[in-house]
Parts: sequence; structure tokens; C-alpha cells
Amino acid sequence: MGGHATKQIDSKTLWGGKVSPFSTSYGKLMMWFFLVSDALTFSGLLIAYGFTRHQTIESWPIGEETFNSLPFLGHGYPLIYVALMTFILIVSSVTMVLAVEAGHRMDKKGVIKWMFATIIGGFFFLGSQVWEWSHFIHGTEFGRITLSDGSEAIVSGHFGEIKNFTVLEGGSHNKKGDVIKDDLMHTFQHAALTGNIHSGGKIHLHDGSIAQINKEHDHDMILTIKSSSSSERNVGDKIYGKKAEEEYYNSLYSGSSKVFYGAPWFEDGNHWLPTKNEYGPQQYAHFFFFITGFHGFHVFSGVLINILIFIGVLRGTYHKRGHYEMVEKTGLYWHFVDLVWVFVFTFFYLV
Repeated sequence: MGGHATKQIDSKTLWGGKVSPFSTSYGKLMMWFFLVSDALTFSGLLIAYGFTRHQTIESWPIGEETFNSLPFLGHGYPLIYVALMTFILIVSSVTMVLAVEAGHRMDKKGVIKWMFATIIGGFFFLGSQVWEWSHFIHGTEFGRITLSDGSEAIVSGHFGEIKNFTVLEGGSHNKKGDVIKDDLMHTFQHAALTGNIHSGGKIHLHDGSIAQINKEHDHDMILTIKSSSSSERNVGDKIYGKKAEEEYYNSLYSGSSKVFYGAPWFEDGNHWLPTKNEYGPQQYAHFFFFITGFHGFHVFSGVLINILIFIGVLRGTYHKRGHYEMVEKTGLYWHFVDLVWVFVFTFFYLV
């Protein structure tokens, strides 16, 4: 009816095999099979994450509260760095498209230029993810605090810089009058975890000595209730300013372990991933490490593959073949990695 004659295909051509479906090369077809199977794996992980989040009674962490830091600038920048990572990864997908387009035009210099830009973007993302993991593991300076009424709160604000510790009573290593200036934050947090920080800013050090903590004043402290055992407080309630500082330091100086930091890999050197972390339920940290780590492994693999193909482009291997199909197949994988990150970003940081 449209003026097009129906193309007749004889049975030998139709059933004889040796013909690529959709006129696609064997290599690209196998790449698509791999990507579909990999997509099912990521889908299963994200569905499990969503199901666990829905079933968990404890308050689930909020992305802008958990990821609010920038390198060298500290806290107070919700999701800015994660957004930058995502933008760079999406830009690297664009540069890969331009590399493939240059390959179709047999423009060797164009392929080199845009593939190099893609590799740089991949390295930036990997480095950023390493920094994000490190920050997630170590947590904030304040940590998550258990208040006097049994409620648990996360803390935001500016943590005053620790200047030094002045030894008041000597121990096996430190003498009275010594001024300690090394490893201050780590020592402070370890003492807080073990209940060895006391009223007036006194700290018991590992050698038995007692020192005075000399630190700047905290600013703009806010306590956000994450679990409540008091009828006077509800999950999500906030405590501000002087009241927040008073409640925080009353708990910190109580002589018992009422604070914990980040999501460390070890607990007492024996167990993987402790039952508590600063951000919320233990399952949150488990899923975060596994899913973002699994995606990070894909990015790392993609960068390595891009480098190998990039070397082949530099040597003129694909130009001599008369096509840059290897660049196109690598591009399919790289676009898949970028697309998966959009879903991971949405699940962990936005909802």
C-alpha cells in the first residue's frame, strides 16, 4: 500500500545462519549481551537496597546530611561534591561519543583527543570515590551522639580546631607539662569512643597520662534526632546553638562511650563492619560499600580498557584496519557505566 515491495527471503538465507542480526557485528552483539546481564545484576542490587530500606524501622540516612563535605573546605556543602563527580562522569560520556564520531570519520587525531579526555574524567571520578569512601569511613568530627535521655542525634556545624594537648599528669610516655601536637583528632576520637574525655576538657591518654584539650570554640552546632526514647522528642527534631552544645558535651563528658564515628571497616580488629555507624542502620553502610564499590570496579575496568584501546589508537592499529569499531564497543561499556551511576546516585543521594 505504501508503494514498497515486500522483500522475499529464501529459506536458505532465512534459516542457514551466518548472518548477523540487525546487521550488527559479532563483537558489538556480545557487548550488548554482557551489558544486559550486568544491568540485571545492578537492578537486583538496587531492588534489594530499596526493599531493605523500606523494611528497616530505624531512621534511614538522608543524603544531604551524610554527604555534605568538600575537599579542603570542610562541611556545609550538601551533595556538592557528589554532584561534581556525577557531572564529570557524564561529561566523560560525551567525550566518548565524540571519540566514536571521530572514528567514523577516520579522524585519528580526534579519537586520540577525545579518548584522552574520557580517561582523565574516569581518573577524576575514581579519585573522588576514594576520597568519598575515606570520608564515609572516618565520619565527621562530631560523630553520632547518644544524649542523656537515650535519644541518638547526628551533629552538624563547625568543629573547633584542636590546637594541642597539655599534659597535666604524666604517664608512662608523656611527662607533666608536655605539649602534644601530633595525631590530635585521632587521639580525641579514640578517647571519645572509649569514654575517656571528661568534664572541663580533660582527656585520658593511652599511656595513663591526663591532658587538657586546647581547642577552638564550636560554631553553629545543630543536633538532629535520629532515634528517640523520650516522649518529649521525635525523630527529625532539631536542637540548636547553646542548647545543642550543652547536650552534646554533657554526653561526651559523661565518662561512658556515647559517641561513634563514621562506618569503620573493623570493630575491635576482628569483625567486618560494626553493627553501628554514624549515619544509620548497619545495612546502609553494607549496601553503600558494596554497590558503590561494585560500580567503582566497573569504572576502574572501563578506564583500563580505555587506556588499552587508546594505546592501540596511538599505534595506528585501528586506522590500518580501516575502522574504529573497538572504540565504539568500548564506548558502549563506558556509557553503561555512566547510566548505572545515574541510578546509584538517585538511590543513595537523592531519595
